Amino acid sequence: MLTNKEEFKQVFQKRLVALHGTEVQEATTQEIYKTLGSLVREYISENWINTNASYKKSGVKQVYYFSLEFLLGRLMGSNLLNLDIYNVCKEGLLELGIDLDDIEEAEPDAGLGNGGLGRLAACFLDSLASLELPGHGCGIRYKYGLFEQKIINGYQVELPDNWLKEGNVWEIRKSDKAVEVKFGGYVTTEQVDGRLSFLHHNYEKVLAVPYDMPVVGYKNEVVNTLRLWSAETIIGNFDAYSISTHDQRKIIEYKRSTEAITEFLYPDDSHIEGRTLRLKQQYFLVSAGIQSILHNHKKHHHDVYSLPENVAIHVNDTHPVLAVPELMRILLDDELLSWDDAWEIMTKTISYTNHTTLAEALETWPVDLMRSLLPRVFMIIEEINRRFCQQVWADNPGNWELLRSVEIIRDGVVRMANLAIVGSYSVNGVAQVHTEIIKKREMKHFYQYFPEKFNNKTNGITHRRWLLRANPLLANVITELIGSDWIKNPTELQQLSKYVKDASFQEQIRSIKHNNKLNLAKIISKECGLTVDVGSIFDVQIKRLHAYKRQVLNVLHIMDLYNRLKEDPTIDMPPRTFIFGAKAAPSYHFAKKVIKLINTVASIINNDKYINDKLKVVFLENYRVSMAEVIIPATDISEQISTASKEASGTGNMKFMMNGAITLGTLDGANIEIEEAVGDDNIFIFGLTPNEVLNYHQVGGYSSWDMYNTHPRIRKVMEQLITGEVAQQAGDFKDIYDSLLIDNDEYFVLKDFIPYVDAQLKAGQAYMNQNKWTQMAIENIAQSGKFSSDRTIKEYASEIWRIR
Repeated sequence: MLTNKEEFKQVFQKRLVALHGTEVQEATTQEIYKTLGSLVREYISENWINTNASYKKSGVKQVYYFSLEFLLGRLMGSNLLNLDIYNVCKEGLLELGIDLDDIEEAEPDAGLGNGGLGRLAACFLDSLASLELPGHGCGIRYKYGLFEQKIINGYQVELPDNWLKEGNVWEIRKSDKAVEVKFGGYVTTEQVDGRLSFLHHNYEKVLAVPYDMPVVGYKNEVVNTLRLWSAETIIGNFDAYSISTHDQRKIIEYKRSTEAITEFLYPDDSHIEGRTLRLKQQYFLVSAGIQSILHNHKKHHHDVYSLPENVAIHVNDTHPVLAVPELMRILLDDELLSWDDAWEIMTKTISYTNHTTLAEALETWPVDLMRSLLPRVFMIIEEINRRFCQQVWADNPGNWELLRSVEIIRDGVVRMANLAIVGSYSVNGVAQVHTEIIKKREMKHFYQYFPEKFNNKTNGITHRRWLLRANPLLANVITELIGSDWIKNPTELQQLSKYVKDASFQEQIRSIKHNNKLNLAKIISKECGLTVDVGSIFDVQIKRLHAYKRQVLNVLHIMDLYNRLKEDPTIDMPPRTFIFGAKAAPSYHFAKKVIKLINTVASIINNDKYINDKLKVVFLENYRVSMAEVIIPATDISEQISTASKEASGTGNMKFMMNGAITLGTLDGANIEIEEAVGDDNIFIFGLTPNEVLNYHQVGGYSSWDMYNTHPRIRKVMEQLITGEVAQQAGDFKDIYDSLLIDNDEYFVLKDFIPYVDAQLKAGQAYMNQNKWTQMAIENIAQSGKFSSDRTIKEYASEIWRIR
């Protein structure tokens, strides 16, 4: 149907009439998009059904990847590419007078994630399907996602991201697979047939309804599933005219509180209502998902004892860690297993990825909140903690330090990372340095107690989206040079190292980068009304806005560069365009001030003719996957400047190198492994090492005032934050000033400032030798195959999940 151009055109036109009652010439872009989407999903369905049937028939073990985020981006282009029908559809539509690029633009980015955590989950799903591995995603169908970002007067303003306004052409609602999730109430015990039973009373019931989305493998007919859960009310049959006004209000309140569970990603947790909603969200996801998995397992197997042989449940960060007590609850209360049997099954089924070394990101929940919202689950957590502490004390009598460190419940809170480690059979970090830090420092007591559980799985990205899809010009040139094997086996990109000094290939690389920069410049012009020089260095930092990611270091350097240009506009330096994209959490006051600072500095610099257009600053609002797909191929310098030891891995760094950008960064996360891959000559490294940062945290000895008093350039940019030179109103940026000086610069921005300036100077000088710069770019592309998520997923599959 979709593999023959003429057949495609006929079927497409018939479907357009059937769905929208219109001819091609009169159809809107949205109507054409929906028609094409429905055809493609129908085309996918046969493989989807066959894949599931194959898994059932063969009885293969399947993995379920639980994540609060799946940052998918747009799916039309990647689905067409993976199905190997992209060219047929593009040419067929073109003959009907339709540009497929315009149709793809009509698709909203799915509002299912925020940053690297969610994009990693999406890349993993792509790799699972493309490697023909039985693995599925389990997440939440957010009605509005995070938020749509608008920049007004330099400030971030949050609007609802109504990505489902026109529906979602890729999803299928599965009402018959809905399950109940219970909140609140109280638990009593009674003896039933000589066994202690736990009875849950007076609880609030929420209906969890699954929406399934296909995950299409690359040219292999495999289609896995991303199941997203939506919260709906269970009101039952009632006569609206015979109930009291009070009852009607209660029903409305119940409906509102239920639907709120899956409205927004990461509700504002600065107040108790928001925190309660977050905890509800997390339990809703794991309870619905695990009930569904067990129901499916029992349909095809005789009992739950074989669960670990047939199912692997993986929790992505601490958000889904309630999977541990929830699986125990079901095995104990519904399946009537003994504690020991349930514990053995659970601890052979669940594995956990840690994504952070930041203390505030190691999630905790107040005991009172957990007990009131999830009474039975909390009882199980208490029992897990009691038994585990008893075991630790028996093995290490008198070791109070060890016990205090590993307790799951302590100081009135439930420590979710501790619960995850105790309840899982595998704990992995996401870069070599990150894993070593959690083993030797952050979780050293757990590592001493459970050394066999800890392992490293360095993150990866799907090269099919981030090179083949996002940068087709580069992908085509690579295929012409080394063949197409790299698409199935990305380590084949290493062959490009042989062509680093090939003049013809260098020229092609420069031409492609220039073309990609032209595309980005058009978007900047359209969205920001700003003309940028495509011959300038495109220096890019696009990622979640957080103090440890140090966007503030970047903007302070821009201010310093501007100061120097104001003093001497004839400085011999290549023109630079600094490009930012980032969202700040709505309640993260500091991060929102940094956005305001970037936009204020941009306004000053972009309107100053004195500096001869040598400097431009761009903040692209509402950063998202589809925007990244345009920015990354156009980038010259990739800013990966987080404080060493704070970024677990990073995946943006991998996407940039795969597209020929040069990393300018600290020895943090996967930057270290990127440096090992490309060599010191093909990356710009600066700043404190992880051990130096950790040593400062442990023993002290750093004073940001020393930096302020020692370096006139630091003093000048700091003073500009609180004088009228930058701040439009007194106090605009005092919070940033205070964090760096009064609060002693927690993330060592000022300590790394001079080394950062020096690294930027070195990068600028290197760019002026275009032959050398292009050689560096080629070497980065050549070594990027190691960072494909295919490699990562093969390691998870063989070493953690044991799936084939």
